[in-house]
Amino acid sequence: MKKEYIFIAFVVALILAIPLIAMQFTDQVVWKLNDFIVASILLLSTGVGFQYLMASGWSKRVKKIIGAVIVILFVLVWIELAVGVFGTPWAGS
Repeated sequence: MKKEYIFIAFVVALILAIPLIAMQFTDQVVWKLNDFIVASILLLSTGVGFQYLMASGWSKRVKKIIGAVIVILFVLVWIELAVGVFGTPWAGS
């Protein structure tokens, strides 16, 4: 396995450790197993997408555009899962 993908998995694990630790100290953070699974899929796919993008031979302009699209999609999906801005059936609220 490439070193970059291990690093991505490590960063995702660190990010997911934040709500896991917070759940031990407060009742305000309530995540279930499926929340951790969905968040890990979203974070891993974003990280791997950026890794693939940086390794590609595309021009800097194309990389910036695709990188912006990846960030926008990540933020929109995260917000929809968290609070349901768009009212989809898989919204969090």
